[in-house]
Amino acid sequence: MNKRIVYSVVACFVGLGLGYLVFKPSEEKVEDRVETAHNHEEAEQMWTCSMHPQIMREEPGDCPICGMDLIPAEAETSGLSANQFRMTDNALALADIQTTVIGSGNTEVTNGLNLSGKIVINADETATQPAHFDGRIESLSVTSVGQQIRMGQKVATVYSPALIAAQQELITASKLKESQPKLYEAVRNKFKNWKIHSSILDQVEQSGEPVTRFPIYSQVSGIVSEIEVNEGAHVMDGKPIFKVNNLNTVWAEFDAYENQISRLQNGQQLAIAVNAYPDKTFKGSISFIDPILNSETRTVIVRATLVNKEDLLKPGMFVEASLTGAQQNFSGELTIPASAVMWTGERSLVYVKPNPTQPVFEMREVDLGLKQGAFYQIKSGLSLGEELVTNGTFTVDAAAQLRGKKSMMNTASNNINTAEAADMKLPIAFQNTIKAEMKQYLKLKDAFVDSDTMQVSRAAEELLDGLSGLDASILETMERSHFSKIKQRLQAIIAAETLIQKREEFVVLNENMVALVSAIQSLNPTLYVQRCPMANDSKGAVWLSEFQEIENPYYGEAMATCGSVINTFSAE
Repeated sequence: MNKRIVYSVVACFVGLGLGYLVFKPSEEKVEDRVETAHNHEEAEQMWTCSMHPQIMREEPGDCPICGMDLIPAEAETSGLSANQFRMTDNALALADIQTTVIGSGNTEVTNGLNLSGKIVINADETATQPAHFDGRIESLSVTSVGQQIRMGQKVATVYSPALIAAQQELITASKLKESQPKLYEAVRNKFKNWKIHSSILDQVEQSGEPVTRFPIYSQVSGIVSEIEVNEGAHVMDGKPIFKVNNLNTVWAEFDAYENQISRLQNGQQLAIAVNAYPDKTFKGSISFIDPILNSETRTVIVRATLVNKEDLLKPGMFVEASLTGAQQNFSGELTIPASAVMWTGERSLVYVKPNPTQPVFEMREVDLGLKQGAFYQIKSGLSLGEELVTNGTFTVDAAAQLRGKKSMMNTASNNINTAEAADMKLPIAFQNTIKAEMKQYLKLKDAFVDSDTMQVSRAAEELLDGLSGLDASILETMERSHFSKIKQRLQAIIAAETLIQKREEFVVLNENMVALVSAIQSLNPTLYVQRCPMANDSKGAVWLSEFQEIENPYYGEAMATCGSVINTFSAE
């Protein structure tokens, strides 16, 4: 019995030993598994540029655009859509990002519509004092703008050879008035056209001596706004001597935005506040609404006529008006706080938080309705219950730009396919010629900035001439396409008749020029890629500049500083 137990125990130990020897994993196999897992992990790791997140590579190296070292791409972005991005909790706290869940039906807004504007001269009460005969001004009593003039006041003395000759005729006719009364009346009536007082004519007839200097009396009353002549100057019949404005009434002109027009009509009452008199309110009614919308500011002029007998309202004063009778509430409408909205040209943008439990954001374009107080009515683009960024919106937008996501300044691809540009290669001869012709390109850009149509055509011709000697047949398909489009757009700029048409062609030229320049090595001096989000019908357009400061070639003086630097090309 005891022997049987002993044999059984020994058999168990022997079996365990054989099993260990058979199934023991070798150290080499374990190491292989670890290495395989490590290699798999490395294979999944992607590398990107901190300045150009659209660059993605499977191995570390340099950014093909700016030359910076690539960094590991964040793995946390997996599972997000193309336009979504994640912010860290620390970034959210530092930027004080606040969100609001969109509601409807509970936002009661009863504030009147507010308009901003200024006091201007009532053009209907502007008058001109003309000269009624040719002559030379011997004395002028109107000496300064702002001087008060009364009707009938003597304002000038004029020496007129024509009037002296006419007086000689009058003296002769007066001696014949008994025998030729009609001749006498005809000669005397001629002076009425020159606004000469009859008392002066009686004096001439009695003395038999002509008056050499004639007084001019004001036919208007008001405040002098312009003086057209000086003492010693010659005047002509019908030409103005000075202009006056009657400031007993003035205009208050306001800018009303496009989405406010439907709530405005003639006759509506305005309560107008003036900064100079904070405790006083002026009353007026809308007397004019401009039928033409300003295409640049998207506003119309709304005008009210104000009584100003106390001379309190001065042209140039800033005023604000509350439109009574225009109250409206948004009960039952989808509304959002005005602080959530960013404007870029004709587009209205907001940021939403798709998942309430994660710091993930996404830009959304919305269609706004009326504004009342601190709220906008939403026509489309958002839904009830969505979470919306209401504080720190521009910080969120900046984070989107850094990640290459859709943002206020980057609606799609900033008009440049940088991934495509990074793969382009140009022969050295091409690079050298384009670098040499960049001076001519910059002259073309500056001509657009100055809105000089003739100089634009001249600069385009010189740039086209400088590029014509290059042989495009040696280029690859992509590079050849860009170069061909540059020459086509230059020809179109030259052929276009108006500056607007030339600027439309400049948009396409720049898209291709930036792509080619991005493939040039050792570019010197540094060139800045700049972009205006409002150009090209609010689709955005780029250009190249040698300076960081913005000088917009698409709008000239109208919007000289609209835009931002989105990229830099410099020597590596």
